Amino acid sequence: MNEELESSVEYLPNQARPKIVSDELTRILSSLRDACPDTALISFDFDGDLYVHIDIRNLEDVAFTETILPMQCRGIFHDIRRGSTPHRPFFHRVSARVEI
Repeated sequence: MNEELESSVEYLPNQARPKIVSDELTRILSSLRDACPDTALISFDFDGDLYVHIDIRNLEDVAFTETILPMQCRGIFHDIRRGSTPHRPFFHRVSARVEI
């Protein structure tokens, strides 16, 4: 009887899982990589709000990044601030809250 039951069961095809969040983060990251200096290290942090952190070695590049950031990705970056970079003493960090 088990064989009869097993042969009558049809399995649903595997459906692709939506990757809405990762696709959006990839799009944002790609836009930032195009706009920021090549040596910039870009990361995201989420703790109820999404933040982007851009670690840059050169102070002139920090000023440039602070200037262009509000215009990237249709204005989704807010509360832009400069700070120190944990565990990277020769870098400067530009952080912004991301509203998508």
